[in-house]
Amino acid sequence: MSLTFHWFLPTNGDSRHVVGGGHGTPVTAAGGDRPPTVRYLAQIARAAEDLGFTGALTPTGAWCEDAWLTTAMVSQHTERLKFLVAFRPGFVSPTLAAQMASTFQRQSGGRLLLNVVTGGESHEQRAYGDFLDKDARYARTGEFLEIVRQLWDGKTVDLKGEHLHVEQARLTQLPDPVPDVYFGGSSPAAARVAARHSDVYLTWGEPPAQVAEKIARIRSLAAEQGRPVRFGIRLHVITRDTSEAAWAEADRLLAGFDPATVRAVQEGLARSESEGQRRMLELHGGGRDGLEIHPNLWAGIGLVRGGAGTALVGSHTEVADRIREYHALGIDEFVLSGYPHLEEAYWFGEGVLPRLAEAGLWAHPGGPVRAGGGADIPFAAGATGATGATGAAGR
Repeated sequence: MSLTFHWFLPTNGDSRHVVGGGHGTPVTAAGGDRPPTVRYLAQIARAAEDLGFTGALTPTGAWCEDAWLTTAMVSQHTERLKFLVAFRPGFVSPTLAAQMASTFQRQSGGRLLLNVVTGGESHEQRAYGDFLDKDARYARTGEFLEIVRQLWDGKTVDLKGEHLHVEQARLTQLPDPVPDVYFGGSSPAAARVAARHSDVYLTWGEPPAQVAEKIARIRSLAAEQGRPVRFGIRLHVITRDTSEAAWAEADRLLAGFDPATVRAVQEGLARSESEGQRRMLELHGGGRDGLEIHPNLWAGIGLVRGGAGTALVGSHTEVADRIREYHALGIDEFVLSGYPHLEEAYWFGEGVLPRLAEAGLWAHPGGPVRAGGGADIPFAAGATGATGATGAAGR
């Protein structure tokens, strides 16, 4: 299977510095460097499309622009790129969500993917009028997806669940194709929902051993349901022609982290109810030392940003090798981002993707591409990724 790569639309603003936000933390001032206008986001989307990314993730939350509205506008500036729209089931009825997805497919030419986000922070959910606790939210998500799936199958749905109740629900027009459902979550409640309803299970960028454990757990639960599940991973990337140049960029980002901001963000994230966020915090412990937690896997982003907090850092060959390492575990889809998102899309698209194409692991949707130049060596099987500057970026 050819690997699939998605990019990210920074609807909370972009910068040459890390922009915070997510899981109850505020967006940092850097988010104002490049406001998330439709014009700028469309520029990122067109770049991702040209470079060969399959889709782009649009996040959800109080810290960013609305995902549905923003994506609908940006989609009009692209032709092939799909959009992985994050949304929270507790904020909209399942029948309306199924209808919205169906409409999006027809108006975009079938370019919608759905990232279902149950919501890990009760205080943020309450701001939107949702007062269920975490386990109840996951139970509701299961009911929500049960209804939506049946509607997409063309069925008339009568369901009276613990949290949701619909009668004679039906779509007059079905989505074509039916959008794939992406779902993440590390708690037992999340795993059960993912195994029953997701097409792609997403994990944040933990070290390979931890990712392998998650894959085995979800795959086993899905097998009990008689369902196959694909797997994806959410990571940032800092890739350059040489390892030294990549780690120098990580050093520059780390130097821009104000200690007071780091403390405030870490205190806020420590109150998170998200099991995945807890696991992210454990990777760096709030400190600036020992941030390279696996070869070329850097936990520095998580010091100032909620959610995905790790980045692949290294030469184009090293980053390609780490992608191969995750692929060997069962990861087929990669949802990536970098600061700033426009420039980093080009670094990855022109540096890493051609090497994966040479290895037969990826194909550009628009046709073959050539390997990028620079000081990096050609992609080689068995590379260790152990070269580069030592002691950089909290390594």
